[in-house]
Amino acid sequence: MYKITIIAGARPNFMKIAPIIHAIQNAKNEGFNIDYRLVHTGQHYDKNMSGSFFEQLEIPEPHVNLECSGGSQAEQTANIMMSFEKELIANPADLVLVVGDVTSTMACALVAQKLHTKVAHVEGGIRSDDWTMPEEINRLVTDSITNYFFTTSETANVNLKKSGVAEDQIFFVGNTMIDTLLKQQPNFKKPQVWNDLNLSEGHYIVMTLHRPANVDEESQLKDMIDEIIAHTQDLPLVFPVHPRTAKILERLHINHPRLHTVEPLSYLEFNYLVERAKAVITDSGGITEEASILRVPCLTLRDNTERPETITLGTNELVGTNPKHLKPYLDKLFSGNWKKGNDIPLWDGQTAIRIIEVLKEMLP
Repeated sequence: MYKITIIAGARPNFMKIAPIIHAIQNAKNEGFNIDYRLVHTGQHYDKNMSGSFFEQLEIPEPHVNLECSGGSQAEQTANIMMSFEKELIANPADLVLVVGDVTSTMACALVAQKLHTKVAHVEGGIRSDDWTMPEEINRLVTDSITNYFFTTSETANVNLKKSGVAEDQIFFVGNTMIDTLLKQQPNFKKPQVWNDLNLSEGHYIVMTLHRPANVDEESQLKDMIDEIIAHTQDLPLVFPVHPRTAKILERLHINHPRLHTVEPLSYLEFNYLVERAKAVITDSGGITEEASILRVPCLTLRDNTERPETITLGTNELVGTNPKHLKPYLDKLFSGNWKKGNDIPLWDGQTAIRIIEVLKEMLP
């Protein structure tokens, strides 16, 4: 039996691993000698991650939750490593599969290699080249000790080759996040806020902000929101707010009749809003991917991105973190001149199947 331990530490990780679990289950049903154990490190506590969350993704609840939330970056890394070491010793695997770029990705890859267990990194090779982002450090460390790289783009392949990774370790398979998006698209669910705010298709903007560069510097956050309000005409701004950001907004007394801060939404509800929005204003990498596939204009409030294909092929534009840079992009949006976006290679809903085809080759 070829045993795979799959690591997830935060909500977006589960969107990335759900199709992989389905593909493993299908391979098992076809008689392949393969099985998995799902380990949730508990890195992010998320009250939306109840049983219904796993039901929506059609995956079983994790076999174990290591409950390693809270603490500084260093404390959290140490907690995850200590807990996962015990877990992997108690439940040995042939392969530890990590996804994305959260602290759990790096911490569990380190533990696995020290216990002489091979590591596969789904979404390997992506780079922002911004070392102030914890995620970039996680990517660099993980990829320096990974055995098999499952990549989302040719850019990621080039990044890996430049760093000395051998061609036969790199597998360009596409994006499992998009597998989940396309599978769940028919199930997108109208949130209560749709009726509460009397929203209509194409006549509102979705906002998300969570990165320290945008929300920790209070005057920066205020200037950014003021600028968004000033140049979005009469459209409602729907802003699902991270609890940390909510506290800052409260302190700053930011309120406007068109700015609607709402509780964080479930995956199906949030993407219902994205699919029907005039545009998305965000600093999230994952949302730029989803918006591009849904062909919704996306304005990214960051100075760099590890997902350049969302700009070169998708509907995303990199606005930067200077609030004064927003106006020309919003003018372009309202004049109807936003780019339409193209298909992104292998972002077709079949990525997990390609990953399992590679893993089948490793079966004893």
